Amino acid sequence: MSISAPVAPNVPRTIRQATVLAVCCAAVVMANVDTTAVNVALPAISRGLGGSLAGAQWVVAAYTLTLACLLTFSGSLADRIGRRTVFQLGLAIFAVSSLACSLASSVGWLIAFRVIQAVGGSMLTPVAMAIISSVFADPARRVRAIGVWSGSIGIGMAGGPVVGGFLVDAIGWEAVFWINVPIAVVALALTFFVVPQSKSDRPRALDPVGQLLVIGLLGLLVFAIIEGPHRGWLSAVTVGCFAGSAACLAALLRYAPRHPQPLIDPRVFRSASFTGAFVIAILAFAAMGGFLFLNTFYLQEIRHDSPLTAGLALLPMAAAMFVFGPMSGRLVANRGARSALTAGAVLATAAAAILTVTFDGSGKLLLLIGYALFGAGIGLLYTPITATAVAGLPSAQAGVAASLATTSRQIGQSLGVAVIGSLIASHPGALTAAAAFRPPAHLGWLTITALCAAALVVARISTAPKMVRAHV
Repeated sequence: MSISAPVAPNVPRTIRQATVLAVCCAAVVMANVDTTAVNVALPAISRGLGGSLAGAQWVVAAYTLTLACLLTFSGSLADRIGRRTVFQLGLAIFAVSSLACSLASSVGWLIAFRVIQAVGGSMLTPVAMAIISSVFADPARRVRAIGVWSGSIGIGMAGGPVVGGFLVDAIGWEAVFWINVPIAVVALALTFFVVPQSKSDRPRALDPVGQLLVIGLLGLLVFAIIEGPHRGWLSAVTVGCFAGSAACLAALLRYAPRHPQPLIDPRVFRSASFTGAFVIAILAFAAMGGFLFLNTFYLQEIRHDSPLTAGLALLPMAAAMFVFGPMSGRLVANRGARSALTAGAVLATAAAAILTVTFDGSGKLLLLIGYALFGAGIGLLYTPITATAVAGLPSAQAGVAASLATTSRQIGQSLGVAVIGSLIASHPGALTAAAAFRPPAHLGWLTITALCAAALVVARISTAPKMVRAHV
C-alpha cells in the first residue's frame, strides 16, 4: 500500500489522525442517517409532492438499492485512482444531490436525485474504512479507530428517525436533506487539508459486466416487488422483471468464475460461515427496513402522531441499538459470534411476535417495549454479522468479506421496504382507517417475525461447530 506525504505536515500526527477519524465518522453518520431519517419524512413527502405509496417505497429503496449495487465498485475504484480523491468526489456528489432532493418538484425527481445521492454515499462508507486503515498504521490504534467508526454507523442508523422527525416537524421534509449540505461541505474542506492520498499497490480489476448484472439482478427484483400490487402480479411487466432478475443471476453465476477478479466471486459462498452471515444480514435488515416503513405510516397515518412524536416513539429502538451494538462486540470477543447472533435473532423474533398481536392496542407501553426489544436484537446482530463474514474467508479476503457484508445489509433494507410496502399496497385504502390498516399490518408483522426467525435458523446452522470445522 502506498501513501503520499501528509497533506498538513505541520499538524501533530495524533491531532491529524483524530481529525481524519472525525471526518470519516461524520461522513458515514451522514450517509446512514439518510437511510433511516427519510423514513419518518415519507408521509410529509407524499403530501407535499402528491406521491403514492409506491413512490414512498422508491424514495427509500432507490437509495439503499443503489448503495447495494455500487459499494463494492466504489471501494475498488478508490483503491485504483486514490481514496482521498474518491472520498472527496463522494462528499461533493452527496452535498449537491442532497440540495437537489430538497428542491425536487415531484416524487419522480426526488427518486432520481436519491439515486445520485446514493452514488455519492457509496463512495463514503467503504472508502472511509480504507482511509482509516491507511492512516492508523499502529495495529492497536487502528482497531480502536475502526471501533469508533463502526459505532458511528450504528449511531447514524439508530438516530435517524429522531433527527428526521424533529427536522420535519420544525421545518419541513426538505430539512432532512438540507442538513447534509453543511456537514458534507465541512468534511470536504477538512479532507483536502488532513487526509493523505493513498492507493492500493494491487488494486482489484474493475468488472463492468459484473456490475451491470448485479444492477439488473437487484433492480429488476425490487421493481417487480414494489410495482406488482399496482401493475398486477401476473402482468407482463411484473413477470418480465422477475424473469429478467433470474436471468441476470444465471448470467452472473456463469460469467463471474471466468473473470480473473469478479465484482462478486461466487466461490466465496462455498464458506458456510460467510454465506450464513450474508443471508442473516439480508434477513435481519429486511426486517429492519420493513419495520421502519410499516411503523412510519402506522404512527403518522393511523395514530396521527406528528413526525417528531413518531420519531420519539422510535427512540427506544434507537437507544437499544446504541446500547446493544457495542455490547455485541464484547459478546463476540467473550462468547463468540454464534452466541451474539443467536441472542440478537431471538430478541428480534420475540419483539416482532409481540408486536404482531399488540401493535394496534390502545396504549403505547407494549408498543414501546416491542420497539426496544427489536432494536436490541438488531443491535446485537450488527457486529457478529461482519465478524462471521470475515472469519469465514481467508485473511487476504477480509476486505471483500466486510464489503459484501455491508452490501447485504443494503440489499436487505431494499427488499424489506419493497415487501412490506407491497403488502400494504395490496389492500386498497389501508392508510385511510385503522380497521383497513389492521389486516396488512398483521401480515407485515408476521412477515417481519418470519424474517427474524429465519435469521435465527440460519445463524444456528451456519455457525454450528461442524460447519466451522468443515470450512477449516
